[in-house]
Amino acid sequence: MRHFLIDTDTASDDAVALVMALRDPHVQIEAITVVAGNVSLDQGLQNALYTVELCQKQVPVYRGMAAPTLRPLETAQDIHGQDGMGDIGLPLSGRIPATGHAVDIIRETINRHPGEITIVALAPLTNIAMAILLDPPLASKVKECIIMGGTAQGIGNINPVAEFNIWVDPEAAKIVFSSQMPITMVDWYTSTAFATVSPTEASTLRNIGTTLAKFCVDIQATHATEKGFVIADPIAMAIALDRSVATETKRLFVDIETVSAISRGQTIVDHLGLTKQQPNADVVLSASHERFLQILLKSVQD
Repeated sequence: MRHFLIDTDTASDDAVALVMALRDPHVQIEAITVVAGNVSLDQGLQNALYTVELCQKQVPVYRGMAAPTLRPLETAQDIHGQDGMGDIGLPLSGRIPATGHAVDIIRETINRHPGEITIVALAPLTNIAMAILLDPPLASKVKECIIMGGTAQGIGNINPVAEFNIWVDPEAAKIVFSSQMPITMVDWYTSTAFATVSPTEASTLRNIGTTLAKFCVDIQATHATEKGFVIADPIAMAIALDRSVATETKRLFVDIETVSAISRGQTIVDHLGLTKQQPNADVVLSASHERFLQILLKSVQD
């Protein structure tokens, strides 16, 4: 049994990633911690709690940081809808999170299971950075940290060179990437290249006919196009569940731009070793779309 801690700013692609993990019989999710990002903290909590309930699982969901470490929160509701879940009328209110703060839960969980916890970080890294700041030795006790974020190719989705999760809280990202935690970075390019679900694939998924299959497609309503939709967080989760999904990785030095306005949040990936810095992340360069899709389809079947 593998032990996961999932940190999320739960919106439509996060929810699919949660389904994949919640439905895997070989994974024990110790905690789901929520942070502000795609949506407000309160909305992200309700979305996570609803998804856990839909999967008929008993996994604690904890309230985390409501804003980035140094900057005001800017959400992605223009992409994911006002409720973060496609604005399709889901009952996303009234559920109560578990008692305890996410930052404390991250620390307690890792210290209770040293060397056993895989963190799957699907959101701005505020919660994880705060845990490291409060408990610096924590980083060395993490088995691995799979981060959906950044861009190894220099093509951004929120400014010319930055990916949203890193851009929201670049200071937090810098803390995490500097912590010596064992990091695997699944970047925006990998998501667009290998986790774009075509209309035909979306139909195949929805036609499985289960509540979860319909849910995973329908909540993409606000960002689906004639070319399909990109679900970034699920391919990071697929790699966490089955490392063979990542078909090419390279150990590289990654730093975070925190000063420049135009390149705020850029993941500076030293492909050629020009900085002479020790590599600090396994950067995923390619992935298997077919294997990713297999894992996704299996997760929503009865």
